[in-house]
Amino acid sequence: MSSVIDATLSRRAVLAGFASLGALALAGCSTTGTQRPVIAEPIRPVVPPDVLAMYAARPEEDYPVPAADISQVDPKFWRQEVENTTGQPAGRVVVDTGNYVLYFTMPEGRAMRYGVGLGRAGFEWSGEGHIAYKRKWPVWTPPSEMIERQPELEMYRHGQPPGLLNALGARALYIHQGNRDTLYRIHGTMDVATIGKAVSSGCVRLLFHDVIDLYERVPSGAPIVVL
Repeated sequence: MSSVIDATLSRRAVLAGFASLGALALAGCSTTGTQRPVIAEPIRPVVPPDVLAMYAARPEEDYPVPAADISQVDPKFWRQEVENTTGQPAGRVVVDTGNYVLYFTMPEGRAMRYGVGLGRAGFEWSGEGHIAYKRKWPVWTPPSEMIERQPELEMYRHGQPPGLLNALGARALYIHQGNRDTLYRIHGTMDVATIGKAVSSGCVRLLFHDVIDLYERVPSGAPIVVL
């Protein structure tokens, strides 16, 4: 008799165990409760060695430039030589504000293309001008109007010293129209997240490595067209 009772109890224990497992399995499939969704990390592009080399550290600079994490930038904004589709002759800077790119046109129908960041409200000046002059590791002096809007810039009224944290970065090209300073600049940034976006206070910003390259190509007096 006891053996029958034992067998019955054992069978009940097994059935109870299966029931518990089933409940756990159902709980695992449930979308309710405290379970949080898994957010996938964004897929970054594989950066070819030649592109990594273009954006490697520049220790020879007056203020050594660290490598840029170019994997955070859309590949279409990486510096590259392309066909000149701007319709402009060689030797011009062309800013395509709609596509967030800057071209420097070259002979034989070629151009060097760079990704850029633009002003939050777009590039407010368009038309033709020229690069009046250019500077390595420039001093940045904010306009009085900007200081009025951003009083924290008062400390730079007489100029922000050059360096990695300077607002103009490693190089600056100054845009004039006739004899008038437009107050717009082409300059450097270390913030890779701003390339291909409208985030700055109005100027055209390139990665440090790109503005250094552009600086070497563009002579003072070169025409510029902003589309």
